[in-house]
Amino acid sequence: MKILMTGSNGFLGSHLKSYLESHNNEVIGFSSSEIDLRDSNSLNILKNNKFDRIYHLAAWTQAGDFSIHNQGNEWLFNQLINTNVLNYWKLYNPEAKFISFGTSCSYQEGSNLKEDDYFEGKPIESLFVYGMTKRMLQIGVQAIHNQFNSNYLTLVPSTLYGQNYKIDENKIPHFIFDLIKKIIKLKKYNTPAILWGDGSQIRELIHTQDFIQYLIGLDLACKNEIFNVGAGEGHSIKHFASIICDILDIDISDIKFDTNKFVGAKSKVLNINKLKSKINNYKSISLSEGIEPIVNEFYKKI
Repeated sequence: MKILMTGSNGFLGSHLKSYLESHNNEVIGFSSSEIDLRDSNSLNILKNNKFDRIYHLAAWTQAGDFSIHNQGNEWLFNQLINTNVLNYWKLYNPEAKFISFGTSCSYQEGSNLKEDDYFEGKPIESLFVYGMTKRMLQIGVQAIHNQFNSNYLTLVPSTLYGQNYKIDENKIPHFIFDLIKKIIKLKKYNTPAILWGDGSQIRELIHTQDFIQYLIGLDLACKNEIFNVGAGEGHSIKHFASIICDILDIDISDIKFDTNKFVGAKSKVLNINKLKSKINNYKSISLSEGIEPIVNEFYKKI
């Protein structure tokens, strides 16, 4: 297939692009420095291209408390990005299947986190703006489908992890990479490992390899639906830290917790019953199997 991919230089985008290219697909992707999707004319250079798929991964956000301090720009930039990509789809490639990515932040905290609840209630306050921009993206996708009969698939992932994550000292990494980074610094440099919260927050991880396999399977089997894609079970931050400590031969009691720091939702585990109704024979990578190579990779860099 011929595929257009926004956000192809990001963590998931880079893994997905490599996978698709290794399976004989032509992927046209770009960085934000090459094409600024906030510009309504940014995709005009591709108007004569015909794509089989449009993967829309690009988003303006970061982990941690970024969304609290950048609410105005986060709303404006993501609305511009999403509107311009949707408009390109409608104008120049309406026959392409549009595969976009939502966020678990769109769900109301404490809800069942089922696909039917994606627009119900209010997203958690600290991530309200980002969660609402993703809801707006989904409304746009469904509106274009309803009027122009274009096909789509929307995936809502839990937190993704895997190798080749880019460490940027100026950005807060997603929680699992932050834990690995801090605990490695404790091991190598005896720098105190201070984790945010009391360690009881529940989080869910899905390996990029698993996520991509689910994505491909759903793309082949489904259209015009939204699916949660996760592991289906969560663990405490302290449990994730203990796995990393075991790998590095560190006593978990050496880890400190700061209850004054931002922690986001207390628990976030997606309901994946709908996913399992379509794909139920795939064996996922275990946490220890997935985390150890990342620890070894980070250990060489930090």
